[in-house]
Amino acid sequence: PGSENPSKGLSGLINKQIMKIVLRAVLLTSMWFLSQLYSASQPHYSNYDRIMQRTGSLAREYPSLCSVSSIGKTMSGKDIMVIRIGSGDDSVKPGIAVAGGVEGHYMLGKELALGFAETLLKESSLPEINKLLREVSFYVFPDVSPDASESYFQDLKYENSLNSRPVDDDRDFKNGEDPYEDLNNDGFITLVRVADPSGTYTEYTDDKRVMVPADLSRGEHGSFIVLTEGIDNDGDGKFNEDGPGGVSFNKNLTYNYEEFGAGAGLHPVSEPETKAVLDYLYDHYNIFAVFTFGPQDNLTQAARSGERLPSTLTASQIPAQGPTGRTGERRITSVQRSDETVLKLVSERYKEITGLKGSPPSRSTPGNFMDWAYYHYGRYSFSTPGWWYPADKDKNPEAAFLKFAEENKIEDVFVPWTEIVHPGFPGKKTEAGGIKPFCMIVPPEDKIEELVSVHYKFIAEVAAMHPQLEFLDIKTEEAGENIYRVTLKVHNKGLFATCAEAGQNNMWVRLMRLSLETAKGQTLLSGQKVQRVERLNGGGVAEFSWLILGKGKINISAGAVNTGIIKTSADLK
Repeated sequence: PGSENPSKGLSGLINKQIMKIVLRAVLLTSMWFLSQLYSASQPHYSNYDRIMQRTGSLAREYPSLCSVSSIGKTMSGKDIMVIRIGSGDDSVKPGIAVAGGVEGHYMLGKELALGFAETLLKESSLPEINKLLREVSFYVFPDVSPDASESYFQDLKYENSLNSRPVDDDRDFKNGEDPYEDLNNDGFITLVRVADPSGTYTEYTDDKRVMVPADLSRGEHGSFIVLTEGIDNDGDGKFNEDGPGGVSFNKNLTYNYEEFGAGAGLHPVSEPETKAVLDYLYDHYNIFAVFTFGPQDNLTQAARSGERLPSTLTASQIPAQGPTGRTGERRITSVQRSDETVLKLVSERYKEITGLKGSPPSRSTPGNFMDWAYYHYGRYSFSTPGWWYPADKDKNPEAAFLKFAEENKIEDVFVPWTEIVHPGFPGKKTEAGGIKPFCMIVPPEDKIEELVSVHYKFIAEVAAMHPQLEFLDIKTEEAGENIYRVTLKVHNKGLFATCAEAGQNNMWVRLMRLSLETAKGQTLLSGQKVQRVERLNGGGVAEFSWLILGKGKINISAGAVNTGIIKTSADLK
């Protein structure tokens, strides 16, 4: 010790301390990195930034099969993204559109749409998927209403399907002056109940936590006033009737649009989101089917021919329906007969592949996307919420959900009724509580992966049923005097018709045509060089013939962009 160099000992001590700090930093960094990897591998609902990251990574990882683009922006400046998936030229082969986020608070829809795109590309090396991508193009909209869906990630949570457009909901020339308030400071907007003998609500018999309207026919008397959580800011006697935003994408479509409806907008397609999506779809004539993840459902219970849609019109305003399911033989008001067959087939496959039982609660809103895609866009249209709790027609929906949550150990779904002070009801017992927002329509995050998997399988299988043309029985016969008779059949070997019956007279649906090109010196004696091919159901056949004078090679093509174009040739000699 006496002979040791003090500076050397001090230097060694400092080096040891530095090494400890470095090792600790490396350890913490590694732990953080592993935690990020673990977190990224866990399914969870994605906010706008995460959606943008996921879509961008697909374009970078699969540049030959995938392109990502923004088709417009919302009022708040968020991009509305579309993912195009397929190989080759998508303008000459059938296409399928998949839309998520049509109702902003249906969070699962975004995950199912984007998860479908991710899984399809991940499995693109499989022979059957590689073949599918050569035959069909996919257009995936992960979230068509990103303004609305961001409310799920806000500190104050409430179900919101409205975009960020300022709207005067109560027509008092002020925007957003009477929003929700979190009166019990729990971060959720639930309900307020006020004990009052003049109230119209009572506790549900089977579950006292649930409030239901008193049924006078059963001799029930109300004892509570029930409101959404908040106060009457503008003093008009109404509570929370004019919050921030907006217009709902799923009420802003043209079919069965509800004028002056809540969340419907000033007019159909008034919003940048709606216009961007519809412009894109109308520009892509090759799309033959649309899959929507939202509150409407026609997959567990397929719509039937002659079954009229709920309408916003009065009975006197609705024209009489003709035998084809059209009003005045023009406006379609129910599913067409031949389309019913396809809808039923797809519905059965949906239930078999997903294993989902029962039917989701019925939510038919005016101006919704599913109806527009069939009745105005003229395409096969399918929609499902993707998840629901078992409904019981004899039981209150909220009580049924609470029972389902208890049986499946889904925790933290109800805010117990807690007494609060409410300025609108001085001296009366007032409580805040109820089912938490999103719980009844958004499944637990540990269900996402499984639901994405089964819905991917469903759409991939249905896509393989696409309309597909082929030539059959091509014959050339010499009829004498240098005249040749040519006959052939155009066969749709797909299960889908070449277009929905609802779209066969729609100007936005391309007609199939058959074209004959003769060689120089040949003369067409009978038949047409260009003629229309009528709509073909799955397995349907159309036969054509020509008489041609002169030898030489003829070329024949048939189809449309939504069926694919097929070609053949024959030598007359």
